[in-house]
Amino acid sequence: MAYSDFSLQEAAKRFQLTIEEQEHLFALTPEVSPGELLQAILAEHVPLALALSTEKARSELIIAPVLVEVRKLAQRQISLFSGVDFPVDAAQGLNGVCDFLLAQSREQFFIRAPVAVIVEAKNENFTTGLGQCAAMMVAAQIYNAREETGLTTMYGAVTTGNVWKFLRLDGQRLAIDQPEYYIERIGKILGILLTMVGHRPGALAGAA
Repeated sequence: MAYSDFSLQEAAKRFQLTIEEQEHLFALTPEVSPGELLQAILAEHVPLALALSTEKARSELIIAPVLVEVRKLAQRQISLFSGVDFPVDAAQGLNGVCDFLLAQSREQFFIRAPVAVIVEAKNENFTTGLGQCAAMMVAAQIYNAREETGLTTMYGAVTTGNVWKFLRLDGQRLAIDQPEYYIERIGKILGILLTMVGHRPGALAGAA
């Protein structure tokens, strides 16, 4: 079993998670203006990615540029990983490849202090993506406990590139944000992602 094999029900049962659907989990998170480069990239890439309608196109043309912008806004004090193997506990099925992972460390040679995982919704199916994301968040939580990083709250996102849905794991409490954010609200998406990696969006609002 691997991360991608988990349904939300299976993840909740195996890891004894209490699932709460919360309305506006990030309601108070301020928006952050994207830089001119990201604005230009999205203007060009989003219509193309939606027309191509493949996971690879959405990943390369939308998701990756957004996450690179997050790293830039965080003044490159965080690390971004794409398509990396993240074996934490094979016996529990916590192994496999992460679509994207953000860590509270500048180290890019290996994963250190993972804090947020981003899962591509396969076939634009958010339900299956939630299970995979939950399992990866549990894995990140276990990894941080082993490494004594002090990070206990994990974050996650399931996205088609065009639509984003966010999660938060505190202990065994998995909160799933009720709203879905479309790429047109890129400022809000950036603000939430920055919050996930421990940066204060309010101080960066309007940043280029």
